[in-house]
Amino acid sequence: MNREQISKIAHAEHPIKSPLDDDSVHRLLQRGLPRGDERVLDLGCGGGEWLLRALATRPDLHAEGVDVSADALAQAAAAALDRGVQDRLVLHHQKAEDFVSAEPFDVVLSFGATHAFGGLLPTLAAARKHLAPGGRVLVGEGFWDRPPSPEAVEMLGNFTDLATTVDRVVADGWTPVDGHVSTRRELDDYEWACWGSLATWALDHPADVDSAHALATATTRRSEWLRGYRDTWGFVSLVLRPTPGRA
Repeated sequence: MNREQISKIAHAEHPIKSPLDDDSVHRLLQRGLPRGDERVLDLGCGGGEWLLRALATRPDLHAEGVDVSADALAQAAAAALDRGVQDRLVLHHQKAEDFVSAEPFDVVLSFGATHAFGGLLPTLAAARKHLAPGGRVLVGEGFWDRPPSPEAVEMLGNFTDLATTVDRVVADGWTPVDGHVSTRRELDDYEWACWGSLATWALDHPADVDSAHALATATTRRSEWLRGYRDTWGFVSLVLRPTPGRA
């Protein structure tokens, strides 16, 4: 079972692949899409859940998603058809960093995909290339809520604290106009959902050749979370606009 298959099963009950509950996603979309008729781009869209939710509640919205996973894009296309928004969604099977569009976008999203660009600031640089004047970027990023152990850094990456993360974004030419720091409940619910879903799949498919591997992975990841980074790692979602004169 490869990493993509594991991720698909793990996120079956939590399609927003970030520690955000439905109310938080709704609020971020409200702040990021104030008109309701924007052109929206998701860099690293996966199964397209952010775009699907935006399209379902905004009949004048048009969206495009980019991802390297053909399976995830097929899932997004099927979900768009099921929700009746397929005519307003275009999906691109390619690396997000290679995507080029003839027209800019009013809003650019990137959640759970900053690693594809090499970090938060390179992700924002990529988003800026696609952004129309007056546009907004919605991005999610991890941070260290308190000093992490070396093992936690090895697991998740070399993040900074929340204040430093926001300072770096501001110094890079962006103005936060809204944001959300995931609560302990959101962080815990996300981890329980992921590794619980993977463990459930393994228990429900005992004869599958991948069952033992899936169960072992769920057990390992749950332990890494509880023992390695639960008390130190956080997640921030930012709504950003370019700072005048700082492009």
